[in-house]
Amino acid sequence: MNVRLLFASAASLALAAAAGWYASRTVGASTPAPSAATASKALAASDSLTAGPEPTLVVAQAAQRASGMMLAPVGLTTVRSEYDAYSTVVDPQPLFDLSTKLAGARADVATLTAQSLNSTAQYQRSQTLFDDDHNVSLKALQEAKALMQADQGKLQSARATLAALNATTRMQFGDVLARAAAISGSDLLLRLQAGRASILRVTLPARIGSAAPERLEVPAPNGERLSAQKLSPSPLADPAVQGLPWFYLAQRALPVGMHMTLAAPASGPSAPALLIPADAIVWYGGQTWAYVRIASDRFVRRPVQSVSETDAGVAVNSGFHAGDLVVTRGAQLLLSEELKPQGVATSCKDPPECDD
Repeated sequence: MNVRLLFASAASLALAAAAGWYASRTVGASTPAPSAATASKALAASDSLTAGPEPTLVVAQAAQRASGMMLAPVGLTTVRSEYDAYSTVVDPQPLFDLSTKLAGARADVATLTAQSLNSTAQYQRSQTLFDDDHNVSLKALQEAKALMQADQGKLQSARATLAALNATTRMQFGDVLARAAAISGSDLLLRLQAGRASILRVTLPARIGSAAPERLEVPAPNGERLSAQKLSPSPLADPAVQGLPWFYLAQRALPVGMHMTLAAPASGPSAPALLIPADAIVWYGGQTWAYVRIASDRFVRRPVQSVSETDAGVAVNSGFHAGDLVVTRGAQLLLSEELKPQGVATSCKDPPECDD
């Protein structure tokens, strides 16, 4: 009896093992291998955001290649320290008016000088004749003297008028522009009148003293940067800005009254800095950022704290290291990917269509 029971148990175990083997083969045959399309979708879906001090965006290398992503290293550069300067485009019409008045005053002085010399010579001749046995009457001598004194008075008045106009011009426009207004055919004045230059009143910090930069870069309304040459201190200050005012000459006509903030170079040695390529910069939240690749498939977004900007890029002193690889093509796509809601599922192929 025991032998039969043992034999029956062994047979049951053998049947159970055979059934298990058959079931496993059947289930394996019903799960097909993933297709190429499925693998591609899984690869694209591998982009994710990981938490940490710097949120890291994970992008598979295949997805990087498919999107045409390009990178460039952070380079070294040098920058000069700068400070803000505030400028206003000055109306040149008062200078033109003063120049016209000065020309008239100079003409009056020249005319009255000749007239005074003539009347003085006439008086001297009359005096000589009168002394030589009264060859002219005393009345004629007195009339010649009165005419000479009148002409001298007129000349003195004309010279005072000319001096006052020169002083007024200097008090409004400084020495360089005053000299230009006083010289007939001055190249500087002709350029201003022809609309080929503009006068700027630039207010520099008081600590600068007399060490105003010889040249400044001025942003034109069309985005172009113009060169401005230092002229002289401005006797008049901008009441809205504290500091030392200087006159500069921009090499193009600019709208009168336009206000601009300039980056004026400080007098000192250049300092080393890091250069972020211009194409790597993205804007978000009112701030500039750049994506740095920290691993073959990992990127972080870091703020770009600019100390200077050029056409080549943005100079920074912190947040990056020389040789860091930053994204120069595809950075905006990375930003869009980072800002996508995480873990939100949708049955639509194109999520915006779900709004319908």
